[in-house]
Amino acid sequence: MIVGVRTIDLHIPGCRSLKEKRFVIKSLRDRLRSKFNISVAEIDHQDLWQRSKIAIAAVNDSGAYIDGLLEKAMEMVDKERRVVIIDVNTEMY
Repeated sequence: MIVGVRTIDLHIPGCRSLKEKRFVIKSLRDRLRSKFNISVAEIDHQDLWQRSKIAIAAVNDSGAYIDGLLEKAMEMVDKERRVVIIDVNTEMY
């Protein structure tokens, strides 16, 4: 069994409140979960208006499958116009 975790540090330039930020992150999280059947959570910067760090996790017996899945999820995040990707980190266990 292999676990893949990708953390993505995001900047959300249009947000002027935590409520706006939560709306953007919840929308992105829900789309990732429904399309790819992966776990998504905000793991850092919960108290900042324009910053967020999300983690995407997937489990499978194929490392290549997980890598491809995380790449497709990353493409979806990259296409989201309301966020700017600052940093990405991937780990496989």
